[in-house]
Amino acid sequence: MAESNFIDYVKIFCRSGNGGAGSTHLHRDKLTRKGGPDGGDGGHGGHIYLKGNKQLWTLLHLKYQKHVKAGHGGNGAGSLKTGADGADVILEVPLGTVARDAETNEFLFEITEDGEKEILKAGGRGGLGNDHFKSSTHQTPRFAQPGESGAEGWNILELKVLADVGLVGFPNAGKSTLLSVVSAAKPKIADYPFTTLVPNLGIVQYRDDRSFVMADIPGIIEGASEGKGLGIRFLRHIERNSILLFLIPSDSQDIHKEYRILLKELQDYNPELLDKKRILAISKSDLLDEELKDEIREDLPEIPWQFISSVSGEGISSLKDRIWQELNA
Repeated sequence: MAESNFIDYVKIFCRSGNGGAGSTHLHRDKLTRKGGPDGGDGGHGGHIYLKGNKQLWTLLHLKYQKHVKAGHGGNGAGSLKTGADGADVILEVPLGTVARDAETNEFLFEITEDGEKEILKAGGRGGLGNDHFKSSTHQTPRFAQPGESGAEGWNILELKVLADVGLVGFPNAGKSTLLSVVSAAKPKIADYPFTTLVPNLGIVQYRDDRSFVMADIPGIIEGASEGKGLGIRFLRHIERNSILLFLIPSDSQDIHKEYRILLKELQDYNPELLDKKRILAISKSDLLDEELKDEIREDLPEIPWQFISSVSGEGISSLKDRIWQELNA
């Protein structure tokens, strides 16, 4: 996906519709000069909804739609006529979209199902007409309820990409190169940090026409959970992956230490991420001889691991096998 087209964060101002006022009408016709109350209720103000659409993969279509306004409810009228409801606004979003209050950062809801609808801003209720307030002691009330005001305010929409496998590693660990080798994805690749600025998704073909989705998550740096680098804008994409594939190059000074740093950033961001299955891939293994591999094996984390090389193809098939086994365990 092109970086210019992948938008995973938007801030929009939303205003739902006001409810219509109830009517204070008293019944009058050519036979009735002083009839009782027959004022109808006001219409409901329009809601603003988010609706899941599995065909969407970006929030790009909302990037320039900064203000969203629903319709106001109509006022009630005589003969118990209810005002028209205000027009709703339905914003379609990709699955994995999280809605937050922009001022408090409060989590509101997450859209996870195709067709799922959630109210982002509720419209105001219509006021009751004077017909509701008549009684044996007050037969001709000349008052009615005003409609409730709609809600307004800024909301943040954030997208978490959905993939079976999420690639986790420091910048320049070789994540984009691996994705380009195992799938048809064409991520930007260069020898400098933060080449990848947005997640890239690739479909990895496996045996017998089976496949799984792999996401190249932009590189994590120490302190990312505190907002350093591009911080949590990277980390949130890991939350919806089934397996975390840690990628650490073989020329790292301390593979185990690098793994612990990455793990700590995930834990500090969201401790539940440690419940996900983990695999370690040691990249650039074409630079190693067997003696160096033996030295590295002696100090590896106690999780499934694999030596790989995206250049020579070493270990790539075995890595796919291991991922498939973990996905279907």
